[in-house]
Amino acid sequence: MSNFSDEVLYAFLAKQEQLFDEPVAENLEEADAFLEDCMAVLVDSLEEVKEYFEEEGVDVGEMSLDEFEEAEEVFKIPNGQYLIVEG
Repeated sequence: MSNFSDEVLYAFLAKQEQLFDEPVAENLEEADAFLEDCMAVLVDSLEEVKEYFEEEGVDVGEMSLDEFEEAEEVFKIPNGQYLIVEG
């Protein structure tokens, strides 16, 4: 059973090359399996994106929320959520 909604999976499939040189998934099932394998995280806001990186020990220093949204590991989902995928 999928851990991510179809909306999240479609967004990842459409934008996956922002993080990877070539596609890592070609359909919803492959996308779901890949995201599960790399322990991708879905959060509800850019503030939660920042908290995630802080908890992971990343020096976020003076990064603005806009800079988090532009990070290649962060995928904006049309519903306003953010998917964090560490490649």
